[in-house]
Amino acid sequence: MASLKELKGRINSVKSTQKITKAKQMVSAAKLRKAQAAAEAARPYAARLAEVMASLASKITVAENSPKLLAGTGSDQVHLLVVMNSDKGLAGAFNSNIVKAARVKAQELEAAGKTVLFYLVGRKGRPVIRREYPKQIAHMFDTTDVRYPGFNEAERIADELVAMYEAGKFDVAHLFYSKFRSALLQEPTDQQIIPVPAPKAAAVAADSVTEYEPDEEEILAALLPRYLKTQLFGALLENAASEQGASMTAMDNATRNAGDLIKKLTIVYNRTRQAAITTELVEIIAGAEAL
Repeated sequence: MASLKELKGRINSVKSTQKITKAKQMVSAAKLRKAQAAAEAARPYAARLAEVMASLASKITVAENSPKLLAGTGSDQVHLLVVMNSDKGLAGAFNSNIVKAARVKAQELEAAGKTVLFYLVGRKGRPVIRREYPKQIAHMFDTTDVRYPGFNEAERIADELVAMYEAGKFDVAHLFYSKFRSALLQEPTDQQIIPVPAPKAAAVAADSVTEYEPDEEEILAALLPRYLKTQLFGALLENAASEQGASMTAMDNATRNAGDLIKKLTIVYNRTRQAAITTELVEIIAGAEAL
């Protein structure tokens, strides 16, 4: 059985840990409000841009002279998995769930005879993928120097992906990130981003006519890169909100668990202390009687 000094040291250590987890929980809660507002504010623009894309795509026929981002390479042999993770831990299963979804997709593609490459964003997802696919990592995008990844980072990622695509390094790109639902629920999401899947056109009134200047193909060619950047930017914002929600929940659970452990250790400490006092009293009484 541990001594009183050891038990007291453990109790103090757990109390210190509880203070840290409580502080981290409060910080994550404050950051969550800002991150959630940013993610929700970006959704209407992305939805409206998807509607415009759908309207344009429905008016043209995909052919050889169509933009490559829409028409594709004509093959689907090489798949690039863009895995977005955070640079910090203490967020529960946030990062591991995204990596797990990417690994499942990679296994499915390899079982179908496809070649799989990885484009990694953030540090936390790297160790597992580097251990399992050491020779299949095409690029690692570093965000350690950025406090909050935003549109500039999304633009750089999109430019690098387009350059790799035009160089023929892959045929299809899939994006893996965590979609924010609530502080308790973050949904790992798999989304094809290259070639850009033509969104489904919304229902349009029969008497409405939309004319585009210049023609639809030219507008679509200009909008495709912006659409890709918007999707990546939205994924970064969703990831940021999901990370703070997962971190807040994980730290709340850790704080509660620390409290439960403190109670148990305190009970053991009191029992051990009472046993020591009882033993001392018995020894004193026995010594007095012997005299």
